[in-house]
Amino acid sequence: MVVVFVISVAAYLLLAWSGGGLDPGEIGIACFVGFWISLVAKRRMKDKHFTLSGINPLRWGYFLCYLVGPFFVGLVKANLDVAKRVITGHIRPGIVKVTPALRSDAGLTLLANSITLTPGTLTVDVDEEDRSLYIHCLYLAEETPSPEDLYGSFETWARRIAE
Repeated sequence: MVVVFVISVAAYLLLAWSGGGLDPGEIGIACFVGFWISLVAKRRMKDKHFTLSGINPLRWGYFLCYLVGPFFVGLVKANLDVAKRVITGHIRPGIVKVTPALRSDAGLTLLANSITLTPGTLTVDVDEEDRSLYIHCLYLAEETPSPEDLYGSFETWARRIAE
């Protein structure tokens, strides 16, 4: 929980910093707040095991490639599609259940957030038992679209980055 303490203290100090120096009282308050936040986090996340895989430079490289590559392309295509549908009024909304083959919570979260950030789709719910996503789409061409039709290569990239 040292990481939670350090991040909490750094966040507090960044918020309290006004461009000049930091008052020693503010540093003390930051340490106090960070201590209590780390204690609460430790109690609430007993069963979670944290690893250092999140600081792997290769994963960060994949993430940056994903943002400037497939995600950006998907974002532009979705924006154009939504603009066309708003102008023409050609909308057929629906909710679809999809079960991606992602093992980690981080991968599932990355996929769900990527789906939500692209216009025209929204991750409405996550079923934790079978790890499926409920996705609301602005336009459904068919009753059961394939995952590729819904979110393209996002699942592959989520697996590459988070698992």
